[in-house]
Amino acid sequence: MSVFRIKGGKKLSGEIVPQGAKNEALQVLCAVLLTAEPVTIHNVPDILDVNKLIELIGDLGCTVEKLKPGSYRFTASNIDTDFLQSDTYRKKAAALRGSVMLLGPILARFGKASIPKPGGDKIGRRRLDTHFLGFQNLGAKFRYETDGNLFHIDASHLTGKYMLLDEASVTGTANIVMAAVMAKGKTTLYNAACEPYLQQLCTMLNRMGARITGIGSNLLEIEGVEGLRGTEHTILPDMIEIGSFIGLAAMTQSEITIKNCRIDMLGIIPEIFRRLGIKMEFRGDDIFIPAQERYEIETFIDGSILTVADAPWPGFTPDLLSIVLVVATQAKGTVLIHQKMFESRLFFVDKLIDMGAQIILCDPHRATVIGLDRKQALRGIKMSSPDIRAGVALLIAALSASGESEISNVEQIDRGYQNIEGRLQKLGAQIQRA
Repeated sequence: MSVFRIKGGKKLSGEIVPQGAKNEALQVLCAVLLTAEPVTIHNVPDILDVNKLIELIGDLGCTVEKLKPGSYRFTASNIDTDFLQSDTYRKKAAALRGSVMLLGPILARFGKASIPKPGGDKIGRRRLDTHFLGFQNLGAKFRYETDGNLFHIDASHLTGKYMLLDEASVTGTANIVMAAVMAKGKTTLYNAACEPYLQQLCTMLNRMGARITGIGSNLLEIEGVEGLRGTEHTILPDMIEIGSFIGLAAMTQSEITIKNCRIDMLGIIPEIFRRLGIKMEFRGDDIFIPAQERYEIETFIDGSILTVADAPWPGFTPDLLSIVLVVATQAKGTVLIHQKMFESRLFFVDKLIDMGAQIILCDPHRATVIGLDRKQALRGIKMSSPDIRAGVALLIAALSASGESEISNVEQIDRGYQNIEGRLQKLGAQIQRA
């Protein structure tokens, strides 16, 4: 197991380029199975979760060609559906939550599929009902094999239907969309997720010959087609990395330029960090964060404590609440963090408290942060990364802290952040992997 050893308290400077978006990559990579023609995808992040999915797609019989770093060509002309019954498939798919999105394309093209209960972050219950209810509405039949922890699905006669999704699930919407693009007739999805990742997926599918309207809204209409063709697609920069680097600059009092951000696709993210008092400038498609000795959290208009809560897009993404929480520890003022979606995602705050942060964990979903206003630096400690986003939040805390910190279980961070220590070292960070 790898660890990061960090000497904190050092100001950073320079430029950093965000990787391709992990959450988009997991969707569009699954979509390559919808056609027998070549699909080329650029800006693919070199991270564990994505690499595992590419390996799994290759195991299914898809030809995978690495054209250059970050660019791949996939040709799914000889898919072996028998592999879905193998122990190797069960083991690999169970270790990767993104594998659940293989279902939609496989059902659409081949009419049946099996998948084990997927893995992923330990951040609370993450149910799959939306996925399966959507498949059922399209006419699929499924059964759960308790002994093998395996879902079996028969989708030999998919037919379009109107459906109101029980939640605006990003992966659920993506899966249903991919299953519906070749179903007979028209599918209408209301309360659909409309995140930029979904917009990118739908735009890519339309280039492949799908007929999807309402992209960017929560009402999608899909006219089924007979088949899809190949295409070329470029993944967006990762908005979670961009938010993480904004927080990093503020916490370490650093002057950092984040390059090629696709600011038009960041939604409310920059505004939330501005409410924490962080200054930034948009320079073309780059975000410049000047060095700030202090930053002050806004209050609501009536003077009450600011609340930052997650919500479906265009609300604030839950993946950045951990970063906001850490940034608030050194701000002037108080903020209530409300994590609505996952009941275990705030449990890492005990480590920040050990570092000297003033945080009250109200319940599994809410934490109140009383900013230290830099009157006292966080102190370095030994800790473990519980999940991807909390791991990077702790890394940011360690880089701002006085003394040395050690973060174990950094494989969790590797699942979502590409060569994070190498890129931070170029900014001047004192971080080593051991």
